[in-house]
Amino acid sequence: MYLTQALHKAVRECPDNLAVVGAGRRVTFRELAERASRLAAALRGLGVQPGDRVGMMSLNSPRYTEFYFGVWWAGGVINPVNVRWSPQEVAYSLDDCDTRVLLVDKTFAPIVAALRPLSKSLRTVVYCGDEPAPAGLLDYEQLLAAAAPVEDLRYGGENLAAVMYTGGTTGMPKGVMITQGAAYVNTLAVVGEVARDKRTVGLVVTPMFHIAGCSLSMQLMWTQSTQVMLPVFDELELLRLIQDERIGETFLAPTMIRRLIDHPRFRDFDLSSVRYMFYGASAIGDALLNDALRALPGVQFCQGYGMTELSPTIAMLAPADHLPGPKQASRLSSAGRPIRTGEVRVVDPDGNELPAGQIGEICARGPMVMKGYWNKPEATAEAIRDGWMHTGDGGYLDEDGYIHIVDRIKDMIVTGGENVYSAEVENALAQHPAVAMSAVIGVPDDLWGERVHAVIVVREGMALDQAQVIAHCKALIAGYKCPRSVEFRAELPLSPAGKLQKFVLREPHWAGRSRRVN
Repeated sequence: MYLTQALHKAVRECPDNLAVVGAGRRVTFRELAERASRLAAALRGLGVQPGDRVGMMSLNSPRYTEFYFGVWWAGGVINPVNVRWSPQEVAYSLDDCDTRVLLVDKTFAPIVAALRPLSKSLRTVVYCGDEPAPAGLLDYEQLLAAAAPVEDLRYGGENLAAVMYTGGTTGMPKGVMITQGAAYVNTLAVVGEVARDKRTVGLVVTPMFHIAGCSLSMQLMWTQSTQVMLPVFDELELLRLIQDERIGETFLAPTMIRRLIDHPRFRDFDLSSVRYMFYGASAIGDALLNDALRALPGVQFCQGYGMTELSPTIAMLAPADHLPGPKQASRLSSAGRPIRTGEVRVVDPDGNELPAGQIGEICARGPMVMKGYWNKPEATAEAIRDGWMHTGDGGYLDEDGYIHIVDRIKDMIVTGGENVYSAEVENALAQHPAVAMSAVIGVPDDLWGERVHAVIVVREGMALDQAQVIAHCKALIAGYKCPRSVEFRAELPLSPAGKLQKFVLREPHWAGRSRRVN
């Protein structure tokens, strides 16, 4: 079970078919394998050994696909860097898992100067652009041209495929260790859940540093489909690509779907080629889902539910569940049923399994569960107990086995499909001299699903406003993690034992809603 197997199979069966399209390039499966082999050789020349981590900081492009397969070809481990992070956060993720080689594109090459003094592990930066490499950076195309193709090491099974960083409840990102076998099995399981077209054309718009973008790319490779890369989400460009490239399927976060169907030129494009619309990364509202079903009546919708720690999918809401019927309303409010290779149960705080209809923590088990968090054995032991991954999502299973999410047990906000842990934002706020105390919560937002909302107590004798708070946070953490709204109070609600009572802060924002996720 090794991830490069899909590429080898495509080279044997359809070598001259298009594998990847984007950034003005159209790459066949044969060419992709050749370039992946040369990249593997170049990485070995830079000192990368099997098991070493290699990072990439780039927008979606054909070279990102080459990065995946070239690193795996060499027996390495990908560390896709979140391009929305601050230099400090990027440096932490590189140093945490000792990533010494980093690939950057034209967009992110300018931050290398700020990144180098922050990172202790970073040794080599490779420029992946069409222009000559800036001073101090190696040239990607020159490296490939000078390298002779090498044999694929075909590392698989329990060997690591990726270390993908997520936010942490302690305020520091955690490196999720995903094995080759976990990603392999999960990819095939997801492909098999729906009657996907073989050799179709898929649009990859979710960032490829994100587990959703990586997963879709792997699924398209297994169906020998063409991957069309959209560097950043843009409604008009997405509509144009669907029409011009005859896109058959894509994956969008709910915020993307809303922006797409609400665009004033939505009806100007021929979208008849789209057969499947996969969605996930955050909860979807009933109104948005119904609007999308009406806007795209010929499209089959399918929801995926999971997390990075599950490689990433544990459940799917199939296209048939979106069709009219006596239980349609209940089905559409659910996250679907477990995929064939996964198990799900709901437990109480003591770990006892609860019967259908009772709310507890959703836990998952199966070959897709991560190996653990990089160099964090205590966090791993807390998350994986007796083989069950504790998701931190509160919910229940109905009598038909559908998963219903109603709340989050862990202190996390999902905004625009990105996970934000309150502790990360609170740690940043604590560094402002005028902040005496703070609490960060998620509140409903029509565009982002949820937005980061900060409640702050200002130190006596000092002044602070919302603009200052946001500017301070943007200097320390990624923009999507920063508060979009700020509230100032004289004090925060505390229990008799002095514990912050965030539920008191959340209640006015979520009152009247059946669930505490949006």
